[in-house]
Amino acid sequence: MGSSTRRILVPFHGEGAGEADLTWAQLGIWQTMRDTGLSMNIGGTVAMPPGTSVESMRTLLRYLVSRHQALRTRLRFGDPVRQVVSEAGEVPLDVVDVGTDEEPEAVAEALRLRYEAAPFDYEAEWPVRMGVVCRDGSVTHVVVLYCHVAVDGFGIDAIVRDMANLDPATGTTAAPLPGLTPLEMAAKQATASGRRQSDKSLRHWEQILRAIPARRFGVSDDPQEPRYWELTHRSPAMHLAMQLVAHRTGAGVGYVVLAAYSVALARLTGHNPSVAQLVVSNRFRPGCAGSVSQLAQLSICAVDVAGATFDEVVGRAWTAATNAYMHGHFDPLALTAMLERVRADRGDVDFSIIVNDRRTRDGAPPPADDLATPRQLADAVPLSTSWWNRKVDVLDAELNISVDAAPGAVDVSICADTHRLSPADIQALAAEMERVTVEAAFDAASPTLVGEHQTVAG
Repeated sequence: MGSSTRRILVPFHGEGAGEADLTWAQLGIWQTMRDTGLSMNIGGTVAMPPGTSVESMRTLLRYLVSRHQALRTRLRFGDPVRQVVSEAGEVPLDVVDVGTDEEPEAVAEALRLRYEAAPFDYEAEWPVRMGVVCRDGSVTHVVVLYCHVAVDGFGIDAIVRDMANLDPATGTTAAPLPGLTPLEMAAKQATASGRRQSDKSLRHWEQILRAIPARRFGVSDDPQEPRYWELTHRSPAMHLAMQLVAHRTGAGVGYVVLAAYSVALARLTGHNPSVAQLVVSNRFRPGCAGSVSQLAQLSICAVDVAGATFDEVVGRAWTAATNAYMHGHFDPLALTAMLERVRADRGDVDFSIIVNDRRTRDGAPPPADDLATPRQLADAVPLSTSWWNRKVDVLDAELNISVDAAPGAVDVSICADTHRLSPADIQALAAEMERVTVEAAFDAASPTLVGEHQTVAG
């Protein structure tokens, strides 16, 4: 017997309502979603302890939407697009009762995929979808997906932390809100101080865009359709090697990732410096650490790898990334205007590369006791595996590299435009990121073997 689904409407009422322009981060992600047609919904599935009731999930949903303006925010289309925060309404909770011949985990995954794939109705739908999977009246899994205009990954972390403030008996809390609301952020960005921050960030962007060579890649000798292919390379050896380099240099592992990408791309293309856009959380800014909102933006950096040891490149990556983080808070409309000026002077400047280290929130160097020996590293090298994932017609960048934790390993996922990098080039880039890191693991003077004046072919 198959599963059945019913929908419960959960009323909510929260403090604060109003209308404002989109914040810079909201506008940036909205532009990406609009231009690519991708939903970019964010969230996941959580297995629940035995005995969890539907009523407790209903209480939780009411609490979260009532408490956080971001989850009561919809869009109003016009010129410009604006955000509208409502005080009250009803949000649906889907309840899926699994049949005797079904596994709750599989049903939850099917619900997650459905929530993830379908774009929100941005004007009419609340920006959170929650569903619970039940067996014999007890909730086994909860599935939650959010509209990416409303929250980013760190915003979801803030939501999870705030769940601890819920009094299950009353469905309320006396705890203060954990950070700026989207309406408060929009007002702050509209001030003279906000404009100065944006202008400062865009001067950083423009300085790099006017200094780097205009092209990153040549023309692929093996273009494919669908155009964008994604490879995942799982590497126990790169995981161990990154920890060794991070410990030796005192840099966070994320900077070792950026250095490995920078050297590998320069080796592959013959092009220096290596350019990347990094995801900036902006959570270090006043009032933003615990904010339930979308705050993440991209910021550009360039890492010069020529004539340097790998440890020196790690240091350069730290400097480049730190500058990117400090200048990752800006008005996307002003960025568009600046790009038009640069292109009028230089032609099209290619910087459509995103590097996103998603393994950890802190990236601190590991302690010495956790480091691998040379023998352990050598034994790990043959254990690497690779596989092809999605093949799609659109992507948010010509080259998108994501680094994720895996059991005893690291997953490097590279999705690229096969009209610029062939499938063989994508495989070579993943292998080279591993190789350069392993080479440097026990050699502080490991050279990058990249010359001073190389230029990209094509």
